[in-house]
Amino acid sequence: MVLRSILGIFSHDLAIDLGTANTLVYMKGKGIVLNEPSVVAMKNGNGNGKKVLAVGREAKLMLGRTPENITAIRPMMDGVIADFEVAEAMLGYFIRKAHARRRLVRPRTIIGVPSGITQVEKRAVLESAGLAGAREVHFIEEPMAAAIGAGLPISEAKGSMIVDIGGGTTEVAVLSLGGIVDSISLRVAGDKMDESILEYIKRKYRLVIGLGTAEAIKMSIGNAQPDESLERVEVKGRDLASGVPKALTIDAGEVREAIEEQLNAISGALLTILERTPPELAADLLDKGIMLAGGGALLKNMDCFLRSVIKLPVNIAEDPMTAVAIGAGKALDDLKLLRRVEKR
Repeated sequence: MVLRSILGIFSHDLAIDLGTANTLVYMKGKGIVLNEPSVVAMKNGNGNGKKVLAVGREAKLMLGRTPENITAIRPMMDGVIADFEVAEAMLGYFIRKAHARRRLVRPRTIIGVPSGITQVEKRAVLESAGLAGAREVHFIEEPMAAAIGAGLPISEAKGSMIVDIGGGTTEVAVLSLGGIVDSISLRVAGDKMDESILEYIKRKYRLVIGLGTAEAIKMSIGNAQPDESLERVEVKGRDLASGVPKALTIDAGEVREAIEEQLNAISGALLTILERTPPELAADLLDKGIMLAGGGALLKNMDCFLRSVIKLPVNIAEDPMTAVAIGAGKALDDLKLLRRVEKR
């Protein structure tokens, strides 16, 4: 008990948005201190297992570019841990980096998880965080954290709706009185869009590109509702027939066609939640509308597209990329709020 209290004095508690695409770390009293890709580069040892070579930005640069003895891995898939050992290494690295690489620090930690997480998946996160150095681990559902981070009045007796479009999952939830009334955790989000762009270009142009290139295309000219003046971008890859490098130009309309299935899945989830929402709370949404958060909220005209489908006001959080981390951090700073919203 004495050791635990000493460690508590000298540690800074952390809130972690453990995302499929990026991991953000919020430190109590300092705000967001880390925002890096959820990628780990591992080097195969000579009979000594694997060794961590790089984590975060440095590791992401290696995706699709590594020799045989190095593997760049994304340990998170669809918002949950897909590779336990690599996730532990990544979390440990981020926790140490947030604390300026001090190894004896064991922070109290709150981690954002998808609302549809299973007990098995939750246990994997708990064990990874514990082995990575967390002294005490709490969970908060990502839509709740995003709503807090976006400034929605979650404690009031009024309905609020959040749509958090991340890399691995889209979280749609209606909240009231500090709790989630109804939610859908959809394992369709930014990563699936990247995969669809990759497959579309391969199918239509017989050009093979990497997921990094597909993501860059989405971010540069991706548009949920393109207008007549279609933006264009040059795409470089490997010609499937000849096997040699090739470049071509595609436009925003083609990217929209490629990601149509994912956009329809997200809008469909919104409609489903709205149909299930109690009338009193649904009436609140008429004026307030819904709030968009997550990296997917930054897709051009995403708000306009959803507004055209659900016929309600659609607002984008002030900083959609950090909403979950900020919300989890606010819960970390306020123990009463944490007890109220913690996922058990």
